[in-house]
Amino acid sequence: MRTVHIAGASERTRSFLGYAFDRLEFTDVLALLQQEPDNRQFRYVVTPNVDHVVRRADQPDFARACDAAWLTLCDSRPLRAAARLFSVRLPLVTGSDLTATLFHHVIPDGSRIAVIAPTREVLDALASQFPAFEIVGHVPPSGIDTKPEALAQCVRFIAQAEARYVFIAIGCPRSERIAYLASLDPQARGTGFCVGAALEFVTGRKSRAPLWMRRICLEWLHRLATDPARLWRRYLFAVPRLAALLAAEARNRRAAPAR
Repeated sequence: MRTVHIAGASERTRSFLGYAFDRLEFTDVLALLQQEPDNRQFRYVVTPNVDHVVRRADQPDFARACDAAWLTLCDSRPLRAAARLFSVRLPLVTGSDLTATLFHHVIPDGSRIAVIAPTREVLDALASQFPAFEIVGHVPPSGIDTKPEALAQCVRFIAQAEARYVFIAIGCPRSERIAYLASLDPQARGTGFCVGAALEFVTGRKSRAPLWMRRICLEWLHRLATDPARLWRRYLFAVPRLAALLAAEARNRRAAPAR
């Protein structure tokens, strides 16, 4: 196994649209995760896309959860393309690809995996398709954002699971908030992944965009076409807000003193 050493934050990250993105290639991330000890205090990985960037700018509690992450990996080809306009290179490590690779190629047989899932069906599908893993799961109630006890129950589940890998897949910003709260619990262990719909892709309950669409930054269009009722409003408001954030980024960079 190749050893990866992470430098200090100022050396390993690049700032863009409020995030300090880690400059780690996909293979480096995998190698780093395999080096993690089994009993490390809980810390977590976030994979921002355009929706995350917009939410982070407008929601201070979400920003706090994002900023406390152990690793911040770019999940979005449009974001990566926008970063290039500012001479910022962001390696692409999508949550969907990372999750699939972990399940199929990295996590050892017999491992305990803790999952906070959107539905019982997702948990059942995971258990059926990956019988070599010990999967423990929790499905929180709807409206968890306004239910502090339900959030606390998720944190207790993570702490009691004692799993090396924890997948929190109930969407943004709920997953990141749960991960942040778990990181404050001294009893919680393992590495958490805030991965959105990745488990539904892994189990085949949802289909990803064809590779050609992903390569030309059109995965968002495929997702909108397959789930318009849930996503149309998000995309409608995200685009102008992202444009405003990019304009602010440009102004800030122009105003920054030369180094």
